[in-house]
Amino acid sequence: MARDYYATLGVRRDAPPEEIKRAYRRLARQLHPDVNPDAETQERFKEITAAYEVLSDPSKRQLHDMGGDPLSASGNTGFGAGFGGLGDIMDAFFGGGASRGPRSRTRQGNDGLIHIEIDLVEAVFGANRELNVETAVVCPTCTGAGTAPGTHPDTCEVCKGRGEISQVTRSFLGQVMTSRPCPQCAGVGTVIRHPCSECAGDGRVRARRTIEVAIPAGVEHGMRIRLTREGEVGPGGGPAGDLYVEIEERKHPIFERHGVDLHAAVPVPMTAAALGTSLKLETLDGPVDIEVKPGTQSGTVIPLRGRGVPRLRSNSRGDLHVHLEVATPTKLDAEQEELLRKLASLRGEEFPDGAFKNDAPGFFGRIRDAFNGR
Repeated sequence: MARDYYATLGVRRDAPPEEIKRAYRRLARQLHPDVNPDAETQERFKEITAAYEVLSDPSKRQLHDMGGDPLSASGNTGFGAGFGGLGDIMDAFFGGGASRGPRSRTRQGNDGLIHIEIDLVEAVFGANRELNVETAVVCPTCTGAGTAPGTHPDTCEVCKGRGEISQVTRSFLGQVMTSRPCPQCAGVGTVIRHPCSECAGDGRVRARRTIEVAIPAGVEHGMRIRLTREGEVGPGGGPAGDLYVEIEERKHPIFERHGVDLHAAVPVPMTAAALGTSLKLETLDGPVDIEVKPGTQSGTVIPLRGRGVPRLRSNSRGDLHVHLEVATPTKLDAEQEELLRKLASLRGEEFPDGAFKNDAPGFFGRIRDAFNGR
């Protein structure tokens, strides 16, 4: 059975063109994929678009009123033959009329993607970089027109400048007219008979140029910075696409980054950890003094507030976590060995028994608890 396009748009069978246009406008605003991206709504949007295509074209509407389906007759279930898609619907919808006319020779350019490496200092404080990129730019000889100097495009002899050709076919329902882009001019309506010698009629050439990119403080590995209209110029000197700069952050020899926090390991001599001391550390913001308390154990973490990485689009920063690692001496002279033996004797640590502590924390404590069924 042929589809009832009047019911699809919710209009009377004798509805005038303006009422059909208003009905389509109302439904298109509700069902446009940009507003409702789910699959069911998109399918409904295709149905009302197909209905508007038929009912806004007098010949197709007449065929539909006779009981036929112009879209099915053309072998198309979604958009009919000769109908260019959503762009053509919108042209007719906003006043383009039944005749779509030739399409523009200029088109949107492609987006580009490049990778740059930065170090941790640049990620923390931001930086400005100059990038040398090779991309498509407007042809300097023809300024995008594609024609040789002093010449102009000629009107296509096949479509007479309309950009499309029509064909009438006969069926049991009568004559059906279909349209398609002109094969001679590719739907543009004009033909370049004397192309520019530099760009061969494309209106653009490849060239190297320098682009400055501002790296914001707080950027991290894998993020992309969008540079609007810095991509490739489109055919015919059309508007440029965007350029995306993807960040690759090099590992730092001292600081390890986790989000907005930094971590660093600092060795502390065994004697200094036992007696306590003061250490001067070189951070990304400059030197800072930290106090090591007497009896500090290996693995102790000292946080330095606000010494980490800035949060994007914020004035706050993460922290720097200093991990203290108590260093045991591996080489002792005779006097040092004698002193340590006296210390071990005074502390009763000459012959430790090696027994596990019942309240041992951490990894080994969890293993003990697992075996004891706690």
